[in-house]
Amino acid sequence: QVQLVESGGGLVQAGGSLRLSCAASGRTFSRTNMGWFRQAPGKERGFVAAIRWSGGSTVYADSVKGRFTISRDNAGNTVYLQMSSQKSEGTAVYYCAAGAQAMDVFRSWLRWDKWGQGTQVTVSS
Repeated sequence: QVQLVESGGGLVQAGGSLRLSCAASGRTFSRTNMGWFRQAPGKERGFVAAIRWSGGSTVYADSVKGRFTISRDNAGNTVYLQMSSQKSEGTAVYYCAAGAQAMDVFRSWLRWDKWGQGTQVTVSS
């Protein structure tokens, strides 16, 4: 079982950068696909990015492609989300997720087994 704790959220200006971290506990992290989602007030939880257990494949939401980068350190049991060129619509609670089984279901939050508590990101214009 994987337990997840996000950190790194905060206030960032539009156009700025921020890096989120998700520390995972559990012996299966290196064999677990990981993802990031975000949820703005009054909106559904939306897919941001995901990375396969090996780190060899990544997938991004169209809205963040080219601006965000997901990566992982299996030795350190951590997954990262580097966010650049932030936009005001990026204001949301960002959640780390674990456990979706295949890349073709990464975009659905229903397919992920474990979630962190979330970290708030606020983009000021």
